[in-house]
Amino acid sequence: MATLGIPHNTINIIKKYNIKFQKKFGQNFLIDTHVLEKIISASNVTKSDFVLEIGPGIGTMTQYLCENAREVMAVEIDNNLIPVLADTLSAYDNVTVINEDVLKLDINKIVREHNGNNAIKVVANLPYYITTPIIMGLFESHVPLDSITVMVQKEVAQRMQATPGTKDYGALSLAVRYYSDALIVANVPANCFMPRPSVGSAVIKLICHSDAPVKTDNEQFMFNVIHASFSQRRKTLQNGLANDSRLDISKKEAADAISQMGLTDNIRGETLTLEQFAELSNILLSYKIKNKKGV
Repeated sequence: MATLGIPHNTINIIKKYNIKFQKKFGQNFLIDTHVLEKIISASNVTKSDFVLEIGPGIGTMTQYLCENAREVMAVEIDNNLIPVLADTLSAYDNVTVINEDVLKLDINKIVREHNGNNAIKVVANLPYYITTPIIMGLFESHVPLDSITVMVQKEVAQRMQATPGTKDYGALSLAVRYYSDALIVANVPANCFMPRPSVGSAVIKLICHSDAPVKTDNEQFMFNVIHASFSQRRKTLQNGLANDSRLDISKKEAADAISQMGLTDNIRGETLTLEQFAELSNILLSYKIKNKKGV
């Protein structure tokens, strides 16, 4: 069986099946065995693990995962690649390929049926155009997760790991912090892919929390507060909160909550930590309950 991480083997498969790269699916195939080995090593996949792979492409990383995991489920949206995967993964009996859009898939059901509702590992070379919806979908649907080890656009990896007060810090940084600890494993140059992407890439590992690091009275409301605080970065936190219709918060309530936390009235959302956002949302929620506005 040909190892697809070796470039000429990938080229042979592309020629054999006359594969046309689908820009709409963000297809860039990895052709560097060192990077593949780094991803597998960072993911800590063992023979006791059920692994979900998103966007296997022609099966390059899937081959490595099958060698290391108990069971692999690979979700591929491009139906043209399904016969290719049947060929490149024919040596393995521990892999299932599903021709689906991962955003429409009931992953919790898969985890129940294939892993007894125990935490799974997600490993993927993600399509860059849809990275954030995929990761947030996994988090927000509360899929039992051990870790997510993924190749993403370098800029997105930096945003995931960003700290308060930096230009990359935003709602994504806070969501990742709430659900996991983020570690950039490697930066990956464009020549490690076929075709070459026009942006830099990075492998990031998200080690998922068993319990949230902060206490919030309403998780969805906290994230609404966070999104309102970053929706217009030039505005003060007070104005951002008061101007967001989802929150139904008056400017006075926003000001009172900020004051109650001992913060200045001209503070911006980009300087607040996750802990401060949790506290702020709990205070605002108490105002809404007191006023019987509902959430």
